[in-house]
Amino acid sequence: MPAPATPRAQRADARRNRDAIVEAAIHALAAAPDASMAEIAAAAGVGRVTVYAHFASRAELVRAVVERVIADGDVALTDVDLAGDPREALARLIESSWQQIVRIGSVTAAAAELLDPAELRRLHDAPAARVQRLVRRGRAEGVFRTDLPESWLVSVLHAIIQGAAVEVAAGRLAPADAVATITATVLAAYAVPAA
Repeated sequence: MPAPATPRAQRADARRNRDAIVEAAIHALAAAPDASMAEIAAAAGVGRVTVYAHFASRAELVRAVVERVIADGDVALTDVDLAGDPREALARLIESSWQQIVRIGSVTAAAAELLDPAELRRLHDAPAARVQRLVRRGRAEGVFRTDLPESWLVSVLHAIIQGAAVEVAAGRLAPADAVATITATVLAAYAVPAA
């Protein structure tokens, strides 16, 4: 009879299972926002009981998925060069942000359906802070408008990117046109109004 696993080994197994479930959920939800817990369990190679042992509800699993994809995306966005002309830096940030949206597919749809808007905003605090710093610099350099609050300009960018994702999913915006469309819209919204 094999010796019982040590608590440390059980914790390591539990962490591996949890990570496998979250990773499987990312891929499943990216393909279909209504992927079931059973489909996610099968993709992770575990049973539904194991999934529910780690996540009491689908909303809890989706929250963990959103936390992971935002954290991963935030790491990727740290490599974006935000130096130089704030408008050009913003264009680079939009392009990289869009690549992250494309990578996670329908995860955002599942999150919007299950998570409270205030919680979604909280989860986006770190990426939003990066945009806010760039907006602040653009305002200081006189290339971004100062007649609207910084927080509003950050929210506008977020809303336009999310809106583009909806338009692409609905077939009303070609994926190849998304970055240029988002960038043109945001730069126009951020432009200093004519005197």
